[in-house]
Amino acid sequence: MIRRIGYVLLVAFLLTSCGAKKRRTTHRNGAPVVIKHEEPTTKSTTDTETEVAKDLYPMPADPGRFERFPISDTEEYIKTFAEVAQYEMRAFGIPASITLAQGILESGSGRGELTLKTNNHFGIKCHTGWQGEFDYHDDDAKGECFRKYNHPMFSFRDHSIFLSSRSRYAFLFNYRRDDYKKWAHGLRQAGYATDRHYPQKLIALIERYDLHQYDEAVVEGGLSTVREPKQYEVFTHVVEKGDTLYAISRKYEISVDEIQRLNNLNGTNISIGQVLNIRKEKAK
Repeated sequence: MIRRIGYVLLVAFLLTSCGAKKRRTTHRNGAPVVIKHEEPTTKSTTDTETEVAKDLYPMPADPGRFERFPISDTEEYIKTFAEVAQYEMRAFGIPASITLAQGILESGSGRGELTLKTNNHFGIKCHTGWQGEFDYHDDDAKGECFRKYNHPMFSFRDHSIFLSSRSRYAFLFNYRRDDYKKWAHGLRQAGYATDRHYPQKLIALIERYDLHQYDEAVVEGGLSTVREPKQYEVFTHVVEKGDTLYAISRKYEISVDEIQRLNNLNGTNISIGQVLNIRKEKAK
């Protein structure tokens, strides 16, 4: 079992003990935003779209300022964030090796321009409803909005919530927690990245730096995930006259996005007689 406590966690839990019940005012684009600090609990204190797990390890209180984490190389990145990835694996079921490989790839081992100015290790964009701080960065388009975090641990937690709260990634949680190859290919299948070589890049990083050892340590420790994988039944639907993707999604209680993903549909056009794959969560 890996027990190394990196610099990140030392800072994180020191902050947890001294940052409670304070308020600060920061600015986003000149507008004042009041952030309330709560006592650490078993739930995340970050801004999130939804609560998807219980009994999580305490997150650090917001330090009230942007914490910089200078990283010299990939080996140091792994030493710094491996235990954070393992905590997220225990809480959400995402392989620590996948989290680390994605962080290495998408943050440039913590040295990329976006990460240095935002502590955003996974390139998560603002998206509708994001109320936290942000910064602009040129990516697919010029001047796109990216989430900004005062502490990297909030970025790792947001990454876990991002994957576990969106239906298009739900099937990943039916894979073994230590099957990093299926996870790597599944992320590409779900549309996480447009790069068709994305799975191979993740797998290469995992095997080059032996990142799967961190998965094995969690699994061998006998610690089950808080968020149990959902079980699904898969069947087909033959399109009839008057059917629309929206009507079919309502009928089977799944999203239009999921039907499109399961059937490799780029739009909403369907034809009579077309056979669609449908997946529905099994009743407990």
